[in-house]
Amino acid sequence: MTGAHSAENAPWTAEGQEKRNAVQSLFSQIAPKYDRLNSVMSLSLHHRWRAFAVSCLALRQGDKALDVCSGTGDFLKPLRTAVGTSGAVFGVDFCLPMLQVASMKQTEPLVEGDAMRLPVRSNLFDAVTVGWGIRNVPDIDRAHQEIARVLKPGGRFASLDMAKPHNSVMRWVSGTVFKTLVPLLGTLTGNRKAYTYLPKSTEKFWSREDLKSSMEKAGFEQVQFKDMFFGNICVHWGRKS
Repeated sequence: MTGAHSAENAPWTAEGQEKRNAVQSLFSQIAPKYDRLNSVMSLSLHHRWRAFAVSCLALRQGDKALDVCSGTGDFLKPLRTAVGTSGAVFGVDFCLPMLQVASMKQTEPLVEGDAMRLPVRSNLFDAVTVGWGIRNVPDIDRAHQEIARVLKPGGRFASLDMAKPHNSVMRWVSGTVFKTLVPLLGTLTGNRKAYTYLPKSTEKFWSREDLKSSMEKAGFEQVQFKDMFFGNICVHWGRKS
């Protein structure tokens, strides 16, 4: 089909189910090398950014936390530290090869599932995290609604993802580096298409204000966001009404 062929050749142009299929295929391909390249691209700072996101959740010992779009599971360790041995932490992702990598790093329960149709009952969790995942879902509003659904009233959500710097000079520098270095890394590892998707999808990603508005429409209040890494990374967080 023409649509399938287009999604295969340019996954950053895909929408709806085509986007879901394209993203799932890309992350399946890069799963074995994802952690190493992620550390290179973030200068190993992504653990620090995740720690800040978890600190926004105000978790207590014994709480239940869910990491959506869990990937290789790097949010699970700081969540476990926050909820303690009496708490519970789960990860869910729609890409099985990524979860297989995650399973080799920790023992938290991992479930294959879609962010827009979470295989979880309503009002169950005290907190939900998403790291570099909201940008990849076909319907951001629906994903935020699903996250709100599985949270208890008063539960908190934190989302960590790419952003465009406000400063025009930094935006140009970041864009130039991002568009050349990241695909080059992909070429060196044999996955140029997957790592071309990253800057392309960031270009099309929603603004900070649009993400805040989507969270508020989904039922979150006290929604805030904070820039990191010269505005190339942004953390959003809020509380379910």
